[in-house]
Amino acid sequence: MQSNEATTTSMDVEAVVPSDFGTLPMKPKFEPLKAHEMSDGRVQFRKVNVPPHRYSPLKKSWMELYTPVYDQMKVDIRMNLKARRVELKTRVDTPDVSNLQKCADFVHAFMLGFDVIDAIALLRLDELYVESFEIKDVKTLRGEHLSRAIGRLSGKGGKTKFAIENATKTRIVIADTKIPHIRVFQKHQSRKGFSLQPYFRVPCWKSIFKTKSSIC
Repeated sequence: MQSNEATTTSMDVEAVVPSDFGTLPMKPKFEPLKAHEMSDGRVQFRKVNVPPHRYSPLKKSWMELYTPVYDQMKVDIRMNLKARRVELKTRVDTPDVSNLQKCADFVHAFMLGFDVIDAIALLRLDELYVESFEIKDVKTLRGEHLSRAIGRLSGKGGKTKFAIENATKTRIVIADTKIPHIRVFQKHQSRKGFSLQPYFRVPCWKSIFKTKSSIC
């Protein structure tokens, strides 16, 4: 009996009961990672080539490009005169990694011929993107037929071009046979040249109505 009592006493374990049952440990607070911390401290770069015909407009509008990129998006920007390209890189205080790509799209849109007022929307809205295609992607035209098609797209004083932009909620640049445009990303994307196909065969007011009904 003495041995059994000894074993029972040796097996007793004291349970420590906390005094306050309602207190829980503090939740850890983690600050959001910065751009340079997500890339392990490495600096990320983007380079945008400058076409020869956009070199002079870039000189005139440099401060309009520089101010929103450097002050608002916190991204370094410079012009490489030797290579003739705009170079962008992240900084320590860059709040988001996506700001670098937004700035690259903004500068690229300006190189395609868009005004700074229209291209700056790429920095403020996430659902905008730049797309470019040629007239031959929509319909094969050569010679004078191609020249007349470009004239129909522009219209007298740019009337048709402005009508397309208002009907489709886009911004369009007609650069010879290339048509760059800024549009809103939609879940069901239509094929390229969505706003140009009707303008090759029917009058302006009918094509604008068809384009607006197809988009809406």
